[in-house]
Amino acid sequence: MADQPKPLTRSEREAILKDKSGLVIVIMALFLAVTTYFSNSFSGAVLKNTLKATDTYAFYQSKSIKQAIAEGQRDDYVARGDKAKAEKLEEKIARYESDPNSGEGKKELLAKAQGFEKARDDASKHSPWLTFAAMVFQLAIVLLSASILAVSNKMYKASFVVGLIGIILLSQGIWLWF
Repeated sequence: MADQPKPLTRSEREAILKDKSGLVIVIMALFLAVTTYFSNSFSGAVLKNTLKATDTYAFYQSKSIKQAIAEGQRDDYVARGDKAKAEKLEEKIARYESDPNSGEGKKELLAKAQGFEKARDDASKHSPWLTFAAMVFQLAIVLLSASILAVSNKMYKASFVVGLIGIILLSQGIWLWF
């Protein structure tokens, strides 16, 4: 009769599980840190582009106001018959509308502001995925911790499934695969 291996005691199983879980907790925490890094990066891009769009729209508004004032002055000079001053203001009004040399005409400013809004919108698409990924990595860490306390290999293995879901969400949050 061959000797059957003696079953491990709870303390021995707990020690083995602690060793395995400790390493996996560190790996999950690393993924959580990467998720947080990317989340902060995209959040910063959203904020930066929102501010740039707001500033550009404000500049657009100031150009519109200056253009309206110049148009009023031009109309006044036309009514008085001062064509030289009216023509000079007409050139200025045209530059307010579009100034490709400086890039500060209303047309160019509107295009810039819309570009900033698009960049903001593109960056904001990443946020939900990264938020979900962070939540899932935290859940995986909780499962790993609970597996140590309960000395449960099922919880330990379940944390891998949850961690894999977190990795998928993280990759979606970074690259927007679908």
